[in-house]
Amino acid sequence: MTDFRSIETFLWVVKLGSFRGAAQRLNTTQPAISQRIAQLEREMGVKLLNRDHRVASPTPSGRQMMVYAEKLIGLRSEMMAEVGDRSAMRGVLRLGVAETIVHTWLPRLVKSVNEIYPNLSLEIEVDITPNLTARLLAQEIELAFVVGPLSTPGVQSRVLCDYQIGFLASPSLGLGNAPVTRRDLARFPMITFPRKTKPYEAVRAVFDRPDLPPIRLHASASLATVIHMAIEGLGIAVIPSVIVENELTTGRLQLLDTDVKLAPLTFSASWLTSPDAVAVERVADLARQFAQASVAVDGAATTGHEKTVA
Repeated sequence: MTDFRSIETFLWVVKLGSFRGAAQRLNTTQPAISQRIAQLEREMGVKLLNRDHRVASPTPSGRQMMVYAEKLIGLRSEMMAEVGDRSAMRGVLRLGVAETIVHTWLPRLVKSVNEIYPNLSLEIEVDITPNLTARLLAQEIELAFVVGPLSTPGVQSRVLCDYQIGFLASPSLGLGNAPVTRRDLARFPMITFPRKTKPYEAVRAVFDRPDLPPIRLHASASLATVIHMAIEGLGIAVIPSVIVENELTTGRLQLLDTDVKLAPLTFSASWLTSPDAVAVERVADLARQFAQASVAVDGAATTGHEKTVA
C-alpha cells in the first residue's frame, strides 16, 4: 500500500527538482529518497520521474500524480492541525526575520510557539529583507517576516503591522526642544539600515536635493550599532521608534519633532504556496496577533513621546 512518506517524497523531489534538495528538505539521505521513489513507481506501475542531467522532472504520469499528491498531503496536514493534538505538529520550521521584529515582539512569539506547539522547533535567521526574500524563494527558509508584502508568484503574504520611522538623536545634539527642519537635519550624518533596503533609499531620496549639503549616510545591518552610534551623538538614527522605547524613556535618545515624514514600514509574513504549509500558516497567524498587539501598545507609547518633545 502506498504510504504518505513516499507521496511526500515524490512531491518534494518535483518541487525542488532534485533528490538532493528533497533529502535536505526531509532531513534524510539521497539513497533513502531514491528508494522511496523507486518503491512508489513499483506500486503505481508507471515511471513518475525523468532523471536527466541531474534534474528530476515529472513524466506525464508524474504530472497527474502531483495533482493527487498535493491534495493528499494538504488534507493530511489540515487533518492533523484540526483534529490532532497540538503536540502532533512537529518538525523544524526555518524562520527568517528582519531585525526590527527581533527588537519588538519576536521573543513573545517564540514563547507562544513553545507553549502551543511543544514539538515544533524554530531555526531563526536574522537578515535584511532582500536577502531573506532570496532565501525564501530558494526554499532555504519556510517563513519570512520581512518588509512587504511580497508580490511574487507562488508566495502568500499576510500583513503583520506598520511601524512609523522616526528621526532619533542624542540630547547632546541640541535638537529636541523645537521643530527641526529638513535643513537642520541635513547638518548631521544619518544612520539607518543597510543599502538595498527601503529605509536607506527613502532617506537618500529625502536629502538628495540641490538646496541641501551632500548627504552623509551611515548604514549598518546591526540595529544595535545604529542605536549606539546615535546615543553617542555620531548622527541621527532613522529607524522605527518602537525599537528604542527604553532609550526614549531614559532620555538617552529623543524623537525629533520634524515635518519630514517617511512612509511607515509595513511588515508581512510570507511563505511559499505548498500543500503542507499548515504549520507555517499557524505560526504566521500567531505572529500577526503579537504584531498587532505590539502596534497598539507601542503606538500609544510613541504618542506620549511625541507630546513630550513638542
